[in-house]
Amino acid sequence: MSARLRILLIGASGVLGRAIAAELSPRHDIISAGSKTGDIRIDITDPASIEAALKSVGPLDAVASAAGAVNFHPLSAIKPVALAESSYGLGLANKLMGQVNLALAARDHLNDGGSITLMAGVLSRTPIAYGSSASMVNAAVEAFAMAAAIEMPRGIRINAVSPTVVEESMTDFGPFFRGHDPVPALRVGRAFSRSIEGLETGKTYLVV
Repeated sequence: MSARLRILLIGASGVLGRAIAAELSPRHDIISAGSKTGDIRIDITDPASIEAALKSVGPLDAVASAAGAVNFHPLSAIKPVALAESSYGLGLANKLMGQVNLALAARDHLNDGGSITLMAGVLSRTPIAYGSSASMVNAAVEAFAMAAAIEMPRGIRINAVSPTVVEESMTDFGPFFRGHDPVPALRVGRAFSRSIEGLETGKTYLVV
């Protein structure tokens, strides 16, 4: 049995965030966070917002992210332009660097032995049409968690969760995932439990 933990959950109001909260809240204290809803507001694309949010909540045992946006565009429509103008810019600024900056800030705020869990996705391994941005960003999140784990101080652990499309999101994302078997969001919640309540670090937990 693990001790009761204080967990900051970013993206708590989304499909995956609600499933993660439902999984963890019976055993732990969840502080919900999001850009528009939650106990506190946080914009992961703004490092100052991340720092302010972490300072406002006090001591934490875990930071978990169910946040991150990317574009789904055909490769033929993506031109070699500056990052600010690129279709790839959203994913790189939001899901990748937003979570990287969240992890770096959490490193300095977490209690000793705390944990960080980031959101990746199965497209790092299973590409789909229109999904080059998601594949690139998800793979980078997983690689960052693996590499950052060997340098985290004070016994802090960091992992990523990499789910396939979830059943509850098939209305929105089903057309991109023809032939894929969706999983219930509650299975993603269990993967977050494994990361937060376990002992491993530098891992990517596949939910497929």
